[in-house]
This record gives sequence, C-alpha cells and structure tokens, in this order.
Amino acid sequence: MPSEGTRLTYTIKSPGAALYASPPSLLLALLLGLALTGCGRSELQQWHTDNLSEEFSVEKQGEIKDLDAYLALEDALFRQLNQEIYAHSPRGPEYSLLRYSPGSVSDPQQRSPNWNRTFQLHSDDPVGGVLLLHGMSDSPYSLRALGETLNAQGYEVLGLRMPGHGTAPSGMTTVKWQDMAAVVRMGMHHLSGVTSGAPLHIIGYSTGAALALDYTLETERGSAWPANLILISPAISVSPMAALAQWVRLLSVLPGLEGLAWTDIQQEFDPYKYNSFATNAGEQVHLLTGSVTQRIQDRSAKPDHDPLLPPTLVLKSTVDATVSTTAVVDDFLNLLSPGRNELVLFDINRYAATSALLINDPGPLTKRLLIDNSLPYSLTLVGNTQATSRAVSAHYKPPFTENIAVVEPLWREWPKGVFSLSHVALPFPPNDPLYGRYPPESANRIFLGQQALQGERGLLRIPPNFLLRLRYNPFYDYLERRVVRWLESPGDSGTI
Repeated sequence: MPSEGTRLTYTIKSPGAALYASPPSLLLALLLGLALTGCGRSELQQWHTDNLSEEFSVEKQGEIKDLDAYLALEDALFRQLNQEIYAHSPRGPEYSLLRYSPGSVSDPQQRSPNWNRTFQLHSDDPVGGVLLLHGMSDSPYSLRALGETLNAQGYEVLGLRMPGHGTAPSGMTTVKWQDMAAVVRMGMHHLSGVTSGAPLHIIGYSTGAALALDYTLETERGSAWPANLILISPAISVSPMAALAQWVRLLSVLPGLEGLAWTDIQQEFDPYKYNSFATNAGEQVHLLTGSVTQRIQDRSAKPDHDPLLPPTLVLKSTVDATVSTTAVVDDFLNLLSPGRNELVLFDINRYAATSALLINDPGPLTKRLLIDNSLPYSLTLVGNTQATSRAVSAHYKPPFTENIAVVEPLWREWPKGVFSLSHVALPFPPNDPLYGRYPPESANRIFLGQQALQGERGLLRIPPNFLLRLRYNPFYDYLERRVVRWLESPGDSGTI
C-alpha cells in the first residue's frame, strides 16, 4: 500500500483485502483467484451481517430534521440493537471478552453512561459551543476526555454518534459519508440555538476531521460557522488504491464472495470501537477526503480569496499507520491562508527508537519542516529534549522562519518501552480506564491499554498487533492545554 494518504491496510483475514495492496494489473487475476477459492461467511457473525433499520440516513431527513429527532431515533436504534443482536448473542465464560455477549467484561451496556451514544454536556451560561466528531469505526468515547475538560471550562459540548457507529459493525457496510455530514449539520444547528450567539468550535478526530472540513467548506459564514477548528490525526487524503473499494464492495454481493465486504474480520472485544473494518467504510473515507481536498485545492487557487477556513490547529503523530503526515502538510496546511494555523507534531522517541530498529524514520520530514522558511503556519515539534534523554520538550517555530524560537520543557519523559505515539493514541489520557497506562481498579472491565505481556504466540484472544499499538498519549496534558488555549485565543502558540 502506498504511504501517501489514509492507508486502509488493516490486519487482513479476508482474501479480498489483497486487492488494496496490489497494482491494477493484478486485479483481474486476483478476482479470478477469489472466485475460484471462495471467500465465504464462515467468520462472519450476526453483528457483521444484520443491518439495523432504525439507523439514520439522508433518506430519513424528511422526518429527522433536528437533534431531538435524531436522539429519539437513536433510542429506537439501541432498543433494536438489544432485541436483534444482544438477545441472540452467546453467553458464558468462553464469551467473556465478546462485546455482544450480555454482561461480558466488554459489554458497553454494563457501563454508565454508554459512551457509544451521543452525549451532551451542558453549561448554564456557555462561553461557547464545541462539537466533537469521532472517526470511522469509532464512537463518541474517543473525545470524551476533551469534552469533559471543555465543559468544566464553561463550554456547551455535544459529542455526536455518527450513523453506523456505536452499535454493530454491520452499520459500516451501508453508511454513506453524506449520512454523517447531515448529522454534523444537525449538531451545529443545535449548538447555535443553545449558545446564544457564543462562538462555536469543532474538534474532529481522524475521519471526524474531514467531516469538520466538509461542514466548514459548505457553510456560509454566520452564526453556525465555526470560530476555529481543531483537527486530531486528521484524514486528509487517501491512497488512489482505495478507489478499488467500490468495485470490491460490489463483488461482495456475489455468492461465495461475501467476505469481500470486509477488509478485516476480527473478534469484537473493544466496547467503543469496531475491530472489524468494512470495505464500504474505506470507500466512504476515500470519497469524503477526495471531495474535501479537491474543494480546498480549487478554492485556494483562486486569487484574492477570503480565508478558506477559520484558524485551524492540527495535532498529529509523525508516524501514523492510518493517515499521512506528508498529505497533511502538502495537501492541506500549505494551501491555507498564512499566519492563522499551527501544526503540532509528536515525534518518535529518539532515545529508544534507534535507526537500526526503524523501517521508516520520519526524521527527514521533520528536518524538512524545521528548516523550511516558507511554511505559512506555526510548527511545534514535541520530542526528545536531547537524543540522549527520555525528557521531552516542545520546540516552537513561527511561520516563515527557519529557526526554533522557543523550547519549552514539558517536564515529562517518554515512558519506558514506548517508542512513538500512534494514530489512535492522541486523544486518550494516561489515566483512561480502557486505553490508558494502568488498568483500572475494577477487575470486571476489560483493559486494552499498555500491557507488558510475553509468552507463546497464538495463546491470547487479543491479536499481538493490537497489544503493540500505543493507545494513550503520554503527553495528553500538553495536547489538552493546547486545545483549551486555541479555543480561547486561536492562532496563539501555547508553548509560552
């Protein structure tokens, strides 16, 4: 899979996923091979195949016109989820990790609140409104911690559940990006009505960042236009090979090729995120990001245009197996109006990750950014203070300069054994009870955070690549501080 753009190459069990990593010249041969060998439904469960009719789509906009109606439909959707999925799922000790086994340690319905659902955090006299948009196959839980902090600062917070999410992976086989965009419009209209003219802000994570950009590009400047954007691990563009998703999905309707509807079929043990990934989900990310980047390129090429976007803060890991840092720089930030935006990059741990261990060192990219005096945005590189220490500092460079202006010690160190952040790590604090650094005190909840587990392969129910990926941000307090400050004073550096 090419390194540019969103890389939809997940751990593959379905033979059809080989199409994503193959040049077009091999497409016919691969399809013939799949037809001969078959790609059956042996691994597919009811949560992969049973579609829930109470889910929102743009076809229902005539009756679901506002957030209250959407929430009422969401209530009906989760009742249907109980009746058609949970009520027919297996129970017993051998299913203790299954998300859809009632009462299991992974059952999100045993937790209160159930963060798979849309949540609202109210303020009596809001200083502003914040809309939180999660990523593809994700849930509102991903931005829960930021939402609670911002609500404590006086913001009215709305964490939307995107259609197809938070219920069963089957929702990913039919959802369209336009369904999600319609719900974003509902959310912003609702916030505009309850904040009495206070500024509105959007925080988008991964595909949620692309949805934030889509909304802003399509909305007239006014009361519901965001005052600024915060984009975390943003999905900006995807590989051209992702365009094959449409044809793979169409083939999945043929007998024996049902598995082509999925690029990955995994056990569902995460309470707030699907482990399986649908071919259609990749197709929708491809269509959405392609639409957004094309509009940005077209409008940025027009002379004397108004700023395309409000002040925008981008926070990202230099290494990211899902979206490309190069695309964020070259296809997005370099095209925006100068002096209004900032990129915060979290570098790898230069003390632990030696060059002999690295497959693809992001060092050349970060060096290019640090010495480039034509960058029209601020750059903050969060990384080792020195290569001989685990201590971390934020290195700040203003627009149109080639010199670091400020080095701010964060009084934090890389945790031992951690060599980088990841796409999924940034919005989660170290004390997150599911993805954090230490397990919670309660023993009846699954913990998917940092664990030092070694033994023989093939023994554990959780795949080893899942355990390897860091799922919390050791420097979350810095990210949180930057987010809060950006909402208060967009465009100001938070390094001093």
